[in-house]
Amino acid sequence: MGYLAWQVVHVMGTRLERALRSLDLTAAQHNALQHVIWVPGISAAEIARRTGFTPQSMGAAVNALVDRGLLVRREHPSNRRTVRLTITDSGAKLAERALDVVERLDMEALAVLAPAEREVIGSLLLRMLAELNPDALPATDLRGTG
Repeated sequence: MGYLAWQVVHVMGTRLERALRSLDLTAAQHNALQHVIWVPGISAAEIARRTGFTPQSMGAAVNALVDRGLLVRREHPSNRRTVRLTITDSGAKLAERALDVVERLDMEALAVLAPAEREVIGSLLLRMLAELNPDALPATDLRGTG
């Protein structure tokens, strides 16, 4: 089953990278934008831990987003070594467009399944992720699904 999951992840990841190119985003940049929306003030290192990207690739992704004016770095009030990230208005708009891309890809991939099967697989994947990497989820209400 792990091999099958890996194959699905690989195919979906490739499709996602290709689709996000139309927005001039990488998957790491998309993840950074979404996590800053979910957890304002999060650090790039924390995003890397939550998403499975290396700290170096997430750092490069965040640098590119800051350079484009989509994210802003702010010094943490109590820890000068920690940099907090916030999203700009243009970053939030791009993140919303990227979510539309992701939803379209999801619908294409799930088209082979009946509606009831889509609900079941979504619920099962959320439960597995909640167990394996709960910090990857956007909100606590998703963790109780299933």
